[in-house]
Amino acid sequence: MNKPVMHKPAPLPTSDTAEYWQACNRDELLYQRCDNCSHVQFYPRRICTVCQSNDLGWHRSAQKGTIHSFTVVHRAANRAFDADVPFVLALIDLDEGFRMMTNVIGEECRTATIGRRVRVVFEQHSSGQKLPQAILEPLA
Repeated sequence: MNKPVMHKPAPLPTSDTAEYWQACNRDELLYQRCDNCSHVQFYPRRICTVCQSNDLGWHRSAQKGTIHSFTVVHRAANRAFDADVPFVLALIDLDEGFRMMTNVIGEECRTATIGRRVRVVFEQHSSGQKLPQAILEPLA
């Protein structure tokens, strides 16, 4: 009996996130800053999560940050990811002041530690959309 082919879920851009996903396809990480109160936020939203202003500007990240927390996933929550386990899933504090969750990829990903510097790179999804991932920066 053959197992059914499972496909990894693809992002579904909305009017609030389309610009973000288009930037990912250009290998750029965008975040929002409120022009009213200067709050920095990620993931993209229609309004500021602090003052509820819809006066949000897009800004390009330098794509560098620090691991805030991480886990090594040994059992995928979705069968489409079974071939990827074990993988490292991390909360990354970007230098611009926002936090994002992403995978840490690359040969050294299992040496991830809290406080380790990372750089955001982009990986092609089978849908054609590029997804942000993190790689570890070399130790000094």
